[in-house]
Amino acid sequence: MEWRKDEYLITDHRSQVQVDTVHRLLAATYWGSRRPIETVERMVAGSICFSLYYGAEQIGFGRAVTDSATFTWVADIVVEPAYRGAGLGTWIMECIAAHPAIKGTQMVLQTRDAHGLYERFGFSGNSALMSTGVADL
Repeated sequence: MEWRKDEYLITDHRSQVQVDTVHRLLAATYWGSRRPIETVERMVAGSICFSLYYGAEQIGFGRAVTDSATFTWVADIVVEPAYRGAGLGTWIMECIAAHPAIKGTQMVLQTRDAHGLYERFGFSGNSALMSTGVADL
């Protein structure tokens, strides 16, 4: 699937993931800083990936691991620093939440920050593990 907003594009086509860029973006985070590129390659292969582009440049990423029936783990939402503050992380979450393979599943994530962003999507919980309610089960 693809979503467009102004000059931006989000795609779930795994073949469009620029693994080197995702590795670099994650290396600058507290949660992904120690992942070798081989791990990033494997996680991309096993996830529904959401790649954010500005023109030909990948500037963001998010992913979901799901059974497509009851459970989805949301992970690794990251946007290039120069593009932050424009609602692009929120847009990635909107695309994840609306994806047909994920919609209606209980979504969970683990994070130390951005709780306000995730609460807008129905997440609640303690300071690290957050979860949406189970829908339509």
